[in-house]
Amino acid sequence: MTATDPRPPDPLVPEPEVDADFVQHLHERYAEIRERTPVQRMMTRGGLPIWSITRYSDVRAALADPSLSKDVAGADRVIRAKLPVQDDDGGHPFTDSLAAHMLNMDPPDHTRVRKLVVKAFTPRRVEALRPRIEELTAELLDAMAGESTVDLLDAYAFPLPIRVICELLGIDESRRDDFRAWTNALLDDTDHEATMAAANAMSAYLVDLIERKRAEPGEDLLSGLIEATDEGDRLTRDELISMVFLLLIAGHETTVNLIGNAVLALLHHPDQWAALRADPELAAAAVEEALRFDAPVMHGTLRHTTRPVSYGGVEIPAGEAVWVGLSSANRDPERYPEPDRFDLGRDAQGHLAFGHGIHFCLGAQLARLEGRIALRRLVERFPDLRAAEPLDELGFRFSTLIHGLRRFPVHLG
Repeated sequence: MTATDPRPPDPLVPEPEVDADFVQHLHERYAEIRERTPVQRMMTRGGLPIWSITRYSDVRAALADPSLSKDVAGADRVIRAKLPVQDDDGGHPFTDSLAAHMLNMDPPDHTRVRKLVVKAFTPRRVEALRPRIEELTAELLDAMAGESTVDLLDAYAFPLPIRVICELLGIDESRRDDFRAWTNALLDDTDHEATMAAANAMSAYLVDLIERKRAEPGEDLLSGLIEATDEGDRLTRDELISMVFLLLIAGHETTVNLIGNAVLALLHHPDQWAALRADPELAAAAVEEALRFDAPVMHGTLRHTTRPVSYGGVEIPAGEAVWVGLSSANRDPERYPEPDRFDLGRDAQGHLAFGHGIHFCLGAQLARLEGRIALRRLVERFPDLRAAEPLDELGFRFSTLIHGLRRFPVHLG
């Protein structure tokens, strides 16, 4: 079947459930869906029916389609309509404040909030972080050098970005283990009570942190966000809380899995690891190909249709929840020939790992910089690094947003 021969979903075929098995075989399952139909209605583990758009051209168009809204209030109405049996407790003041970030906004609110934040992530400001990222990377590699075997996530991929983002925001580094526990619970789709507890704990901490920064501002980004104005406009309290939440989650979680997934792909393709070892300058190409090959974010965050829309010959009615399949689009053979081959010589330009359109990832430049430094210094320091367990037996976390390993033991050589 070609891209010009779409077929609507077969009503006799059960809707795929996005369960743990789906996540473990993400690319194989999406390849099946792309081949069968470009748009597939699926079912989350919690019972929410959701439409998934899977082909590159459709995903790219959907990411820029204003008919697919990101407004959190509208999304809540859609979810409540599809999942009528819910706790009707009037909402949660802490978790509601976490949701008020710009990824959950449409223009003009999104435009206003992004304008107040974007100045902190200009290429020049990000590049100014290079010496500190190099320094932190060297410290972590020095600590690893005394070991024969480490968990690459615990020893390297996690502490590097969390230290960078905590320093950037002016957050006490001693809380980084708390942030990791909260983040893991928030992104895990198996335990609703743990998710709510983590959301409330993190929000309470951020409320207190913001008040302390307001009273005693520093030179950090959070103090700058509190003071940021544009023609007299400032971020509201809830916008500040949710923005810091977003920067913390996006500022470390995606980079953790960028590094982990990149090394996993390189070890799965020993010739490409050898190429990087021979020429560490290929680290930039390795980051881009890793983002295409195994993006740390599986889907764009939840959208909903404000009117009927059609993609790939399939109409999605108004009032439906929608995922745009970033991981699927990046493996679409119509866009990238031999998409399941990891190739440092490939032109990975145009991949959608950071999204597209007005919601393009604000921290893409920082993630790229951290990833390039991390891969280059790792292969220079430990050129004989190898997996300590069979690669195919390493399991992915069960999340319908983040795609990353649970653990990654490696021999340093």
